[in-house]
Amino acid sequence: MYNLTAFLFSVLLAASVAAKTVFSELVVDGVAKGHAVGIRVPSTNAAITDTTSNNIICNTNFITPVSTTVIPVNAGSQVIAQFHKTSAGYLGPDPADPLDPTNKGPVLAYLAAAPSATQPTVTGLKWFKIWQDGYDSTTHQWGSDHLFINGGNATFTIPSCIASGQYLLRVESIALHQASSYPGAQFYMSCAQLVITGSSSPTTAATVSFPGAYRYKLPTLALSPQFLASPVIPHQAQLYSPAEDDRLFEAKLHCTHLTYANHLVKYTLLAPLERARPPCAGLA
Repeated sequence: MYNLTAFLFSVLLAASVAAKTVFSELVVDGVAKGHAVGIRVPSTNAAITDTTSNNIICNTNFITPVSTTVIPVNAGSQVIAQFHKTSAGYLGPDPADPLDPTNKGPVLAYLAAAPSATQPTVTGLKWFKIWQDGYDSTTHQWGSDHLFINGGNATFTIPSCIASGQYLLRVESIALHQASSYPGAQFYMSCAQLVITGSSSPTTAATVSFPGAYRYKLPTLALSPQFLASPVIPHQAQLYSPAEDDRLFEAKLHCTHLTYANHLVKYTLLAPLERARPPCAGLA
């Protein structure tokens, strides 16, 4: 008799390697700002797994000296967060650059206003999500797949309704292939230092805190990504005013007030023939 449990265990075991990716360069309206310029880049590509640690905010053990550049950005600008396998950036062809393509999960971007974008302390800041690339149930691809296909480029827009000021931009890739127990999910993030010229009539978004935005809720279940669909990625359940199109988990933030109803990562387990089953308890 076919032993599905044994098969799924073997899939999980085969996918046990770390994703290993680092956000280390920002491109603003087509202009590359340079490797590690205006970004607190971790010196290694190790994952953050403790969601209660302050390291979940902007990572830790930064390349020194930490850049003191504050990158000017206009509200409404297109930015590209560039990820590569190592903190050194692109080092040539590598099948695991910008990340191991077998390690699946979402890619997200948050902003937090700060008195100074270069301040060493990042605790206590209030973060609001401006972009996410989750799971596309049509193509069966995750944000991590898009990141790999696009050579490590995560492209999104700074909201046009944002207030002027200094900000930290937190961009992260989350690998879920080991999220069956705590600590399991692997978080890879860096923070860029921005000064944003914004709107004269800004819109205020509800915020979350790091640590605190992500917590684990047991029991958890996370299988190999080909058995996952309809995930609810961090802060997915959003209440828009007016309501916004959130199909395929691609939140389109059009400068409206938003409130995070919860901060859950859930999964729906699929049989091999894509037959949906009840949601499994997941990360929270």
